[in-house]
Amino acid sequence: MSTVQGYLRAAIAVVAVAAACSPAPPGAPPQPQQSAITHAIVPVPSSVALLPGESFLVDSTVEVVVEDITTNPGDRALADQLATLLRATGSSGPMVGAYDVSSGRRRIVLARGATGLGPEGYDLTISGSAVRITAESAPGLFYGIQTIRQLLPSAVEHPAALSRALRIPAGHIKDAPRFTWRGAMLDVSRHFLSSRDVKGFIDLLALYKMNRLHLHLSDDQGWRIEIKSWPNLTAIGGRGEVGGGQGGFYTQDEFRELVSYAAARFVTIVPEIDMPGHTNAALASYGELNCDGVARAPYAGIRVGFSALCAERDTVYRFVSDVVREIGALTPAPWFHIGGDEVEKISHDAYRAFIERVQGIVQSHGKVTIGWGEISPANLSPATIVQHWKRDSSFVHAARGGKVILSPSKKLYLDMKYDSATVLGLKWAAIIDVRDSYDWEPGTYLEGVPESSVLGIEAPLWSETLEKRSDFEYMAFPRLAVVAELGWSAPANRSWENFRLRLAAHGPRLSGLGVNFYRSPQIPWLQ
Repeated sequence: MSTVQGYLRAAIAVVAVAAACSPAPPGAPPQPQQSAITHAIVPVPSSVALLPGESFLVDSTVEVVVEDITTNPGDRALADQLATLLRATGSSGPMVGAYDVSSGRRRIVLARGATGLGPEGYDLTISGSAVRITAESAPGLFYGIQTIRQLLPSAVEHPAALSRALRIPAGHIKDAPRFTWRGAMLDVSRHFLSSRDVKGFIDLLALYKMNRLHLHLSDDQGWRIEIKSWPNLTAIGGRGEVGGGQGGFYTQDEFRELVSYAAARFVTIVPEIDMPGHTNAALASYGELNCDGVARAPYAGIRVGFSALCAERDTVYRFVSDVVREIGALTPAPWFHIGGDEVEKISHDAYRAFIERVQGIVQSHGKVTIGWGEISPANLSPATIVQHWKRDSSFVHAARGGKVILSPSKKLYLDMKYDSATVLGLKWAAIIDVRDSYDWEPGTYLEGVPESSVLGIEAPLWSETLEKRSDFEYMAFPRLAVVAELGWSAPANRSWENFRLRLAAHGPRLSGLGVNFYRSPQIPWLQ
């Protein structure tokens, strides 16, 4: 038995034995009736049936092919991604070839076809002689590839590994997501992250079938994206961050390239420019955005609520329009996030009027408005999306036919401490270990907001205490795997005991990827 095979069998044995020895708590839902304890796929698929003892060997005799590349030439890029994943530096591996039924070669086939599983669903069949992913669209093929990746031993994450024996367990998997919005948010305003670091985060989102990256691009401490018509936003506002660091920003070319990188992994970047509050970096850059016409001093603290754009000035709305226009042109995403949270310096009526006017500006540039829960009482279009994070009036928006993204701070705020000894993070919302973030049901969480009004879930990662990529990773993982499962998997297929055992097998995978993750004592991590 090879080392890799031994690891895989040991992982399955640990998961199966631990699951058998862990009785469900009183009143807990029954365990899903499927072979879920024989795999470590996160998020858990809709249906899994693996065949013990049979597998598909990945070696240099295998081809990765697109069944109808003439009709779907873009799928070649997905075949290339999979072939690259399956090759080790210095050794031969699968190559991308032309689809030829008569070739007799063992193949991994990417095929378009009706599955009844929707645009992100896939049907994966694995035997000793062939692997076939069938999906209605490219995202489904991509997510099928991520499942193959997780079925392989963690050695696949080590591109420099030589002579790897890679086997994919045989079986049949059918899968599709519960929610269309499965996201995370990075606060790059309080502490800046380079494009390279953001790309690394995108890669991890894709591994867990998440499809939205909300970038919080402006706040009191820093403005992080070039606006050509207002250059001081980055020349002045981009220079600071919490604690007085040097800050930074993305040029428009860099941001456009980030959007493209994410799109290749079926992650859509959603830009946020917070307003009318959380705006000191902008107020320090241009005095005319303040009611008194005087530029504010830069700010490097973490207190909130003290800043606000001057809602009575037409200059402010010209500024907003320019910002929405320039950023909107950089991304094909239909959404623009306007923030709208924690505003203390203008009256309720002035705030509502501001939100309604800005909503019109966003719509005039062909985008759909998203805002934090505080915007709910304004006269919002049903097309506008409200993002719930604390007690608010989301039910009002649901009643008018609007959609809600769930980001409850007591469950999904990734910047909250894991326990009282966690050095990084804050604890104003809650102390949130892995089980705390897992044990809730999005479909029934908000009174007055039915599941039909829930667009999906998103986990914000605020960066008051996070300075570098490893800090962001430590607070995000493993809780981001929880978010992935809550957003993707049906309630009937989920249970905490089963999840913690599948997650345990991701320790070596995350280590292989170089992720600085928190080894929660709630998880029996494999070494």
